[in-house]
Amino acid sequence: MDAGSTAIKVAFYNGQEFHCWQKPSGWSPREVVAEMLEQAKVELFEKSSKTIDYEIDKIYATGYGRVSLSFADKALTEIACHGKGASYLAPSASLIIDIGGQDAKGIAINNKGRVVDFVMNDKCAAGTGRFLQVTAHALGLEVADLAGIAEAVEDPQPINAMCTVFAESEVIGLLNQGVSREAIVAGLHLSVARRVAAMVARLLPREKGSIIFTGGVSRNRSIAKALEKELGHFVLVPPKAPYAGAIGAALLAWEGFN
Repeated sequence: MDAGSTAIKVAFYNGQEFHCWQKPSGWSPREVVAEMLEQAKVELFEKSSKTIDYEIDKIYATGYGRVSLSFADKALTEIACHGKGASYLAPSASLIIDIGGQDAKGIAINNKGRVVDFVMNDKCAAGTGRFLQVTAHALGLEVADLAGIAEAVEDPQPINAMCTVFAESEVIGLLNQGVSREAIVAGLHLSVARRVAAMVARLLPREKGSIIFTGGVSRNRSIAKALEKELGHFVLVPPKAPYAGAIGAALLAWEGFN
């Protein structure tokens, strides 16, 4: 399980396949996780035609809230879990770009999913899900609306402020000047991509097509495209990319159990 700052992801693994769930973190990650585990077991039981009674052999936890999950057998760092999970989702990956609710990470891994180097922005919310959430609110939008609203924009409006508070004020000012929301959103995506690209520059792989984008923000395809443009590399976004941390924890739990 990956108890993030804004969402909790749970991944079940039986040695063959994954089943994943997600819910907002809420005020008590422990309570949310307990509810999710029960819900997951019920759904898995129903999917199996009610012939299997699922038991959980091992629980590994990662993410900001991992310390509050005292029932977990082990707590692991996000870096290690994302490395393992991303390697499973994209075996050719040598660089992970993970953008979550409160931080952004660049993680270099070898062909076994082991972390060899990493960089992290965890001092401010610039370029993270929180940054997008605040600026989306200033635009009168939901975060989920951002991905598609700027797809066709050819001339993004530059956003100069990367501090979340100042960026919000800048967005409001641009709206008052008559700049379209589409151009502003495209500019926000470009700003995030440029900040992250600068952060991971020294970790860039030599081979094309070996970068995987994970974390909750990976659901925003527009940011993935902006990253491709800034990095000059194809950026892979597997369907289960937001669950990379939980998947990595589950894989490590499986190895620990077996």
